[in-house]
Amino acid sequence: MTSNPPAGPAVCKRPGCGNALPGQDRGRTRQFCSDECARRYHNDARIPAPAAPPAADSTADPLAALEAVIRQATVLTRAAREQAASLDPARVRAQIAEAEAARRRAEAAAVTAEARAAETQAETQALAEALDTARQDARAAQADADIARLQAGTAQAALEQARRDAAAQITAAQAETAGQVTAAQAEAARCARERDDATETAQRADAEIARARQAEADARAETGRVRADAARERDTLREQHQAQLGAVAALTAAERSRAERAEAQLEAERADRRHLTSALAAPASPANGAEHGNGKLPRAADGKGDQP
Repeated sequence: MTSNPPAGPAVCKRPGCGNALPGQDRGRTRQFCSDECARRYHNDARIPAPAAPPAADSTADPLAALEAVIRQATVLTRAAREQAASLDPARVRAQIAEAEAARRRAEAAAVTAEARAAETQAETQALAEALDTARQDARAAQADADIARLQAGTAQAALEQARRDAAAQITAAQAETAGQVTAAQAEAARCARERDDATETAQRADAEIARARQAEADARAETGRVRADAARERDTLREQHQAQLGAVAALTAAERSRAERAEAQLEAERADRRHLTSALAAPASPANGAEHGNGKLPRAADGKGDQP
């Protein structure tokens, strides 16, 4: 049966303490405010066990037995006094309330324990299943390990064979490499000779290039001089041509002037000739006819008109 815990704050179980219990989130419910109260409570509740009575056939000293009985009586008397002191009504009611609270806590703890037991049982079953699976996996792993050992043996044999083959190949490769090294050395010597020949050829080519550059520089200088001479001659010829053109232009202008003057004189002579011709041709024409040569009309004689 489960009952609700009291509504008030829980206090320490040790009589006379009265301190509130510290709060907690998980675990078993606390009954004491501190470890010191728990130790003092258990020390107070501990009752010394009575000494065993001597055996009937014991040959111990009666005085020693009496002393032991006296000590036991002293202890029992002290325990009785403590129990009598603990029978105080207020204290008894407090202990009853604490016992009731402890019972309720115990019931709640029992329910929690049952739930935890069910959870533990489920976990145990799951662990058992996991253990079976692990065992099956272990057997499979053992079989795989056996197969792996067989494969490792095969691989070891193959490795040994590969090592022997590799040793043979290395020997052949070393022999081939030695031959290649010898050929490479000979080739290097030939390359060195060719390099020396190429160096000498390059030196000769450098000398030829230097001479060619010098010849090119000389040719450029000569070309510059020829160009300068040609420029001077061109300038001289241009000046001469300009002078000749000026002279021809002057002569042409003079000839044009003379031709214009001759043409004007010729026109004057032609006009005079036409005038003379007109004057010579005027008497031969009729008296009453118009003067066509000079374009003038005949005048009437004596201021009179023409007779019919």
